Amino acid sequence: MSVLRRGSGSTISVVLEEVSPYGSRRLVVETDGVVSAAYLRDPSNAVIGAVWVANHTAAPEEFDRSRLEAGLAPQLSVEHVDHPEGRPALGPLETVWFEEGDGVAILEAGDLVCVIPGWSDMERGIPGYSRDAIKQSPFAFPLADEDFGPRLERARAHWKDVHAEGSWADFQQSVLGHLLQRLGPGGHYWHDVGRQLRDGLAPTVGVSERPARGGRDFTVLSTVGMSRQRMPTIELYEDDVAPYSRIELALATTLPSQRAGSIFPWLAQYPWRSITWFAPGDVVKWYHEARTFPLNTSEQAEWEGVLLLDDPSRLAGPVDPGLAGLNVQGDPVRWLWLVPITGEEHNYAKNEGSDALVRRLAQQSRSWVTA
Repeated sequence: MSVLRRGSGSTISVVLEEVSPYGSRRLVVETDGVVSAAYLRDPSNAVIGAVWVANHTAAPEEFDRSRLEAGLAPQLSVEHVDHPEGRPALGPLETVWFEEGDGVAILEAGDLVCVIPGWSDMERGIPGYSRDAIKQSPFAFPLADEDFGPRLERARAHWKDVHAEGSWADFQQSVLGHLLQRLGPGGHYWHDVGRQLRDGLAPTVGVSERPARGGRDFTVLSTVGMSRQRMPTIELYEDDVAPYSRIELALATTLPSQRAGSIFPWLAQYPWRSITWFAPGDVVKWYHEARTFPLNTSEQAEWEGVLLLDDPSRLAGPVDPGLAGLNVQGDPVRWLWLVPITGEEHNYAKNEGSDALVRRLAQQSRSWVTA
């Protein structure tokens, strides 16, 4: 246990500190002997989610703001807590990170103590869930094991599979076998294209090349590995996350494969690194100068981002090969096709909506195959 000194004069002990498997969140559990609290911070150290965990001394009859004003975690009042007299100090803690990497559960001696889910947002007054809270407050919602039991079991199973010997090879072969059926024999394969951007265990993502063949005069490049884990934050927008949770990205192109494929390291880790998700119709802006965008040629540097399409037939071009049919952990895998767009088109989509952009590109006879 490490100790920090705060300007308030209180001694703050760090009970637990841990970085998420994807490196995008840091969990800190702190106590000053009066209150314990847990915080989820982003890489800039900003607090994203937080939860009051427990009082360790007798609870006040009414809420006292003095601790908040002193920069300390609040002591909840009698009507909000399960132990009005205070509970003993926390024992050894363990964590279970959500499969998506955007939330975490904390357990003490195998019992659930608190959960900071991906939808916790202190700026909007949405805290995490605490076992010792019995009434909702801005600092903790009551926690029932049944609310998160299935979620934690799924997370445990996911991380067990990630660590299991041979599990990656089995998953990889299932995706490659699916691509073989849909696109024919593979060409080059790039291993772990996000390695240079990743701190943590996962996700591992490769890229498979399916060269032009028969009646197909373009190459298809597809990620292999993004669908092994669900993307974060979907439940903030969709009641049923399963149809949207697992994706792979694909690019149809006549450009040299090695150059075109260099777009994937940027995108392969993006959802878990940035705690977001890719949905059909999303537009993503390149993070650097347009001339460095992988799909630009030396003769032109107009592309500055990509449009993600689940149905490329909305644009001009050949009939798409149809990649649906793969399932992972009961969830369907959706392939999103990359279509390069200009900076102006990116802004247009942001202002008018992606459907408006797709209609505009279709009117221009823009092909979904990148040449």
